[in-house]
Amino acid sequence: MNSEPKAIPFWSEPEIASSISGTLLHLEQHGVLAYPTETVYGFGGAIDSASVSTLVALKRRPETKPFLLLISDSSMIDRLGLQLSNAASMLAARFWPGPLTLVLAGGERRVAARLRGPEGGIAVRWTPHPGLQRLISAMGDPLTSTSANLPGTPPAMNAATVVRDWSQSISRGTLRVLDGGTLTASAPSTVVDCTGRSPRVIRPGAISAEALRAAVPSLVGDR
Repeated sequence: MNSEPKAIPFWSEPEIASSISGTLLHLEQHGVLAYPTETVYGFGGAIDSASVSTLVALKRRPETKPFLLLISDSSMIDRLGLQLSNAASMLAARFWPGPLTLVLAGGERRVAARLRGPEGGIAVRWTPHPGLQRLISAMGDPLTSTSANLPGTPPAMNAATVVRDWSQSISRGTLRVLDGGTLTASAPSTVVDCTGRSPRVIRPGAISAEALRAAVPSLVGDR
């Protein structure tokens, strides 16, 4: 039985700092983490196959739906062996950190195959959330990410919802919840596939196609 609080405070700088060692241990044991992002609460973990399998089982994620990766700095792109095209580099320079997810080619040697999407790429976002940036930097690797919710329900906007819906996973020690308070409703990140000849919007979101096209005129999709 897990003796920790149902949710670990993750709001102030001291709370974030004190949570990191226990969170890193949980992730090393292939556990799943619930955490606040700049949009909604997410589920995630380490990028190795065992951790991804734990996340798939908890989330009950369909095999055809991949997870994205959250990074804390651009050097993680190189370490993963991902490829930034010229267009992807321009979009990243303009909109990262921020609500832009780029689908990138490469990463075959470092990223679990289950994280690769149907277009063959890996979805990556540089999160602007300061607590997550600190945690991911301490990990030294990206954090996988998907919305924290039961199938058919809206993504969680606070830790209390996660604790209510996933209490058994918390009690078993599979899930560790970081409580960053109640989030303000916002649009999801815009997703751009950068694996082809021209970057293509595959999910409209917080950043408009007009703004993206101002940085990369060859962008297609989303009008």
